[in-house]
Amino acid sequence: MKKSRFEIINPSRFPFFYGYVVMVVGTLGVWASLPGQTVGVSIFTDPVKDAVGLSRDQFSTAYMIGTLMSSFFISAAGRWFDRYGARIVAAASALVLAFSLFLASIAHKLTAGVVSLVTFDHWVIPFTVMVLLFFMFRFSGQGVLTMSSRNMVMKWFERFRGRVNAFSALSISLGFSVAPVIVDKLITSYQWDGAWRIMGVFLLLMTLLIILTFRDNPEKYGLIPDGKKCKEGSKAIESKPLRSFEPSEAFRTRAFWMYALMLSFNSFFITGFTFHVISIFETSGYARSEAVAIFIPIAVVSVATSLIFNFISDWIRLKVLLYIMIAGGLLASFGMGLISSTNGVYMVIAGQGIMGGMFSVLNAVTWPRLFGRKYIGTISGKAMSMIVLASALAPVLFSLSHTRLGNYEYIAIPSVLFVIFVGLASIKANNPRLPA
Repeated sequence: MKKSRFEIINPSRFPFFYGYVVMVVGTLGVWASLPGQTVGVSIFTDPVKDAVGLSRDQFSTAYMIGTLMSSFFISAAGRWFDRYGARIVAAASALVLAFSLFLASIAHKLTAGVVSLVTFDHWVIPFTVMVLLFFMFRFSGQGVLTMSSRNMVMKWFERFRGRVNAFSALSISLGFSVAPVIVDKLITSYQWDGAWRIMGVFLLLMTLLIILTFRDNPEKYGLIPDGKKCKEGSKAIESKPLRSFEPSEAFRTRAFWMYALMLSFNSFFITGFTFHVISIFETSGYARSEAVAIFIPIAVVSVATSLIFNFISDWIRLKVLLYIMIAGGLLASFGMGLISSTNGVYMVIAGQGIMGGMFSVLNAVTWPRLFGRKYIGTISGKAMSMIVLASALAPVLFSLSHTRLGNYEYIAIPSVLFVIFVGLASIKANNPRLPA
């Protein structure tokens, strides 16, 4: 089989199944998206807002608008993935993210330059600059690089998809957990602008690694998913070849919308809660230290849930996993309504942990399981756009619950109603590739 023009590594001649290389570099690709993730941006909030001359509210609003804008373009990126493949799309997104980091490192200078050019000094100028930068961060990092890296891994595995995703999800969770400490040290040692430049250099190196190692389909190299054929009598869900759905077919199924809506609710609830966590706990009579400490038990529940259900997801129907996530959503939502009590806090911890763990399972295995691998980019891209949109709206709606209604607990009412709706509507959300 012919190697492509820019191909140095040929998977068909590798000493072992190349899918395991894809698993590792795909995980690294998601790690590299950190500068575009909320956890990677939030550490820069205080020094950057002061440097460009924005208030906390203005800076947060710029982040929200940039995120909203990115959600409208991620579906297109999914189509690019299906058309051009993982390597080209991931490399391009890593390069754009690197470029946006270099631009962000001179955001204060860009603002000053625009002010001198238009001879008009107003907060709207740095606000607009940050909106555009956040759009680039969120679109290239959280959106395209994450989606293309994760989808590539899922295309190389079928029967072992859950077990492979268990490794990837655990690695990503641990990586994102220690990342804030590392980024904070970079800011302390090299200032916020130097930290962004260092991260930009890392993204350039990651772009090179992507070009060298990312590969789109095992069939292109005469290989098959999982590296070997399925044994006769296998009980794995993906043990039989099934057709891939066209995107238009997928979007007409109840299953697509129910899974996408529940994944989006997870993004909404966790983003809104995290964004306002200090204020939520202080208004409920807890100390700031208690608010920060809540993420440790949530992470423990999330990682345990992710590991267990990723490993067994190869043998369990998706709807069972979906209802476990729905149960977590209900638990977290009711807990939010009782957040001023100890029981409410425990419910939020358990609910968010279950939802977060199941998110890492379902966001990876759902789309190839339900609709096949051929158009996984377009289909998952539409779902990702909904997820990003939900994360953009969450901080504002949580804030309105507090400022207009007087308490964060009121956000529990629409949350509970929404999750109940998804639960009821999902009763008939069957896998369209399997007999009813």
